[in-house]
Amino acid sequence: MTGLKSQRRLAALILKVGQNRVWIDPERIDDVEVAISREEIRKLIHEGVVKRLPEKGVSRARARILHEKKKKGRRRGPGSRSSSSRAKISKKAAWMTKIRALRRRLRELKTNRIIIENTYRKMYTMASSGRFGSIADLERYLKTHELWRKH
Repeated sequence: MTGLKSQRRLAALILKVGQNRVWIDPERIDDVEVAISREEIRKLIHEGVVKRLPEKGVSRARARILHEKKKKGRRRGPGSRSSSSRAKISKKAAWMTKIRALRRRLRELKTNRIIIENTYRKMYTMASSGRFGSIADLERYLKTHELWRKH
């Protein structure tokens, strides 16, 4: 095939494709080896000895199948997620989850008479201002400042 390098190059130029997309009939290799001018190559193309190969495409079949599965809700688990947790849950959603948990815990402490009313009110406003990162943080604060009700 190395003897056909220049013929393949000329054919590629004439057919306006890359050299890899030039097909040369293996039965007529001798005729192609002799052809050295553009005119001779054109004649061989006309005869069908040299042809342009079709383009290779990328099949979308697998992509379609995956898309259907994703529409059904599959393949969306934690192993498929690449962004940070902050990107997945908005700041607002994270805040709402946290503040609701804190307020729920404060209500429990008040109804179970573990903290007094004015401590509840103080902690409620502190929670609203973003003082506590979690329920554990709130309880740590109550413990260090000895705000548990004394029985």
